[in-house]
Amino acid sequence: MDIKTAALLIYKAIFADSDSVEIDYNTYPIEKTSRMKVRFVKLGGYTFMEQNPFKISPWGKEAQEGHQIMWVMKDRKYVARVRDGRFQDLVRKSKNT
Repeated sequence: MDIKTAALLIYKAIFADSDSVEIDYNTYPIEKTSRMKVRFVKLGGYTFMEQNPFKISPWGKEAQEGHQIMWVMKDRKYVARVRDGRFQDLVRKSKNT
Protein backbone atom coordinates (compact mmCIF):
# COMPACT_ATOMS: atom_id res chain seq x y z
CA MET A 1 0.00 0.00 0.00
CA ASP A 2 1.30 3.46 -0.80
CA ILE A 3 1.98 6.06 1.88
CA LYS A 4 -0.92 8.30 0.86
CA THR A 5 -3.52 5.53 1.12
CA ALA A 6 -2.12 4.35 4.46
CA ALA A 7 -2.02 7.93 5.79
CA LEU A 8 -5.64 8.59 4.87
CA LEU A 9 -6.83 5.33 6.47
CA ILE A 10 -4.90 6.07 9.66
CA TYR A 11 -6.09 9.70 9.67
CA LYS A 12 -9.72 8.58 9.50
CA ALA A 13 -9.23 6.05 12.29
CA ILE A 14 -7.41 8.49 14.58
CA PHE A 15 -10.04 11.20 14.23
CA ALA A 16 -12.89 8.69 14.55
CA ASP A 17 -11.45 7.77 17.98
CA SER A 18 -10.86 4.17 16.92
CA ASP A 19 -8.65 1.88 18.96
CA SER A 20 -6.98 0.39 15.88
CA VAL A 21 -6.81 0.57 12.09
CA GLU A 22 -6.80 -2.26 9.56
CA ILE A 23 -4.39 -1.99 6.64
CA ASP A 24 -3.75 -4.83 4.18
CA TYR A 25 -5.48 -7.34 6.49
CA ASN A 26 -3.25 -6.37 9.44
CA THR A 27 -4.51 -4.53 12.51
CA TYR A 28 -2.38 -1.75 14.00
CA PRO A 29 -3.14 -0.24 17.41
CA ILE A 30 -3.68 3.48 17.77
CA GLU A 31 -1.39 4.34 20.65
CA LYS A 32 -1.05 7.49 22.76
CA THR A 33 2.09 9.27 23.86
CA SER A 34 2.67 8.98 27.58
CA ARG A 35 2.77 12.68 28.39
CA MET A 36 0.40 14.54 26.09
CA LYS A 37 -1.81 11.59 25.03
CA VAL A 38 -1.33 12.43 21.35
CA ARG A 39 -2.53 9.55 19.17
CA PHE A 40 -0.18 7.80 16.75
CA VAL A 41 0.37 4.65 14.68
CA LYS A 42 3.69 3.05 13.72
CA LEU A 43 3.76 1.27 10.39
CA GLY A 44 6.64 0.18 8.18
CA GLY A 45 9.21 2.60 9.60
CA TYR A 46 6.76 5.51 9.52
CA THR A 47 5.03 7.23 12.41
CA PHE A 48 1.60 8.75 11.78
CA MET A 49 0.86 11.26 14.56
CA GLU A 50 -1.92 13.71 15.20
CA GLN A 51 -0.99 17.34 15.81
CA ASN A 52 -0.67 18.19 19.49
CA PRO A 53 -3.23 20.99 20.03
CA PHE A 54 -1.31 22.20 23.10
CA LYS A 55 1.88 22.80 21.12
CA ILE A 56 2.75 26.48 20.81
CA SER A 57 3.05 26.68 17.04
CA PRO A 58 0.90 27.73 14.07
CA TRP A 59 -0.10 24.06 13.62
CA GLY A 60 -1.01 23.73 17.29
CA LYS A 61 -3.17 26.81 16.96
CA GLU A 62 -4.92 25.33 13.91
CA ALA A 63 -5.61 22.14 15.88
CA GLN A 64 -7.04 24.23 18.72
CA GLU A 65 -9.32 25.93 16.19
CA GLY A 66 -10.72 22.53 15.17
CA HIS A 67 -8.59 21.56 12.18
CA GLN A 68 -7.72 17.88 12.08
CA ILE A 69 -4.01 17.57 11.36
CA MET A 70 -1.85 14.46 11.21
CA TRP A 71 1.85 14.24 10.39
CA VAL A 72 3.70 11.40 8.67
CA MET A 73 7.30 11.03 9.83
CA LYS A 74 10.20 8.80 8.88
CA ASP A 75 13.54 8.93 10.68
CA ARG A 76 12.27 11.93 12.67
CA LYS A 77 11.64 13.91 9.46
CA TYR A 78 8.24 15.13 8.31
CA VAL A 79 7.43 13.52 4.97
CA ALA A 80 3.71 14.24 4.65
CA ARG A 81 0.76 15.94 6.30
CA VAL A 82 -2.98 15.31 6.26
CA ARG A 83 -4.98 18.42 7.09
CA ASP A 84 -8.76 18.20 7.18
CA GLY A 85 -8.67 15.07 5.03
CA ARG A 86 -6.28 16.40 2.39
CA PHE A 87 -2.93 14.67 1.92
CA GLN A 88 0.19 16.68 1.13
CA ASP A 89 3.54 15.09 0.26
CA LEU A 90 6.15 17.32 1.91
CA VAL A 91 9.14 15.58 0.31
CA ARG A 92 7.95 16.09 -3.25
CA LYS A 93 6.94 19.68 -2.46
CA SER A 94 10.36 20.56 -1.04
CA LYS A 95 12.12 19.08 -4.11
CA ASN A 96 10.02 21.26 -6.43
CA THR A 97 10.67 24.54 -4.63
